[in-house]
Amino acid sequence: FPVGRRLGAASLVLFAALLAALPLASGRVGGHALELVAAFYRAGALVFGGGHVVLPLLDAAVVGPGWVSRGEFLAGYGAVQAMPGPLFTFSSYLGAAGGPEPNGVVGSALATVAIFLPSFLLLAALGPLWSAYRGRPGVRAALAGIGAAVVGLLAAGLWDPVLTGSVDSVWDAVLALAFLAALRVLPIWAVVLAAAGLGAVLF
Repeated sequence: FPVGRRLGAASLVLFAALLAALPLASGRVGGHALELVAAFYRAGALVFGGGHVVLPLLDAAVVGPGWVSRGEFLAGYGAVQAMPGPLFTFSSYLGAAGGPEPNGVVGSALATVAIFLPSFLLLAALGPLWSAYRGRPGVRAALAGIGAAVVGLLAAGLWDPVLTGSVDSVWDAVLALAFLAALRVLPIWAVVLAAAGLGAVLF
């Protein structure tokens, strides 16, 4: 739907205001609900180029303060990989599984809305400008550079927390590579279930 420049400007101001105000408010007012919204809004606002880039931000936001354990985080990440849709839906699990209250359905809803809200605000803000500027050589060159940087961010997200948190030995690495190869012949959900079953038996 068409977005006017005035609405776009208001969306950009709201995006920046929430990014600055939510951490300040959570620090002064307190309360887990506000901390949860601030953490997931920041993660959604600072990610560019793919959902996996958000993993280190989410890890710092929920594992760092002890809302979920590293094991719960990696288990949820594995489950989300077997489901369709964007990785941002991982926030629904983290909001529900984390503690203290609100968690469950309320925590899930707060985390999901907070992580997706920045994207919608930026779309509304940049929509009126995108069609006017996307063909310019400088903009295309900048996007190419950003795309290259995103590859590095994805590699960093794979390394930490995924590999550093789940691969502890050569045997773990061999299993991970075997299941990665299995993705060529089996659907993702089958590989995830097989890996979970084998993990339950061996570990």
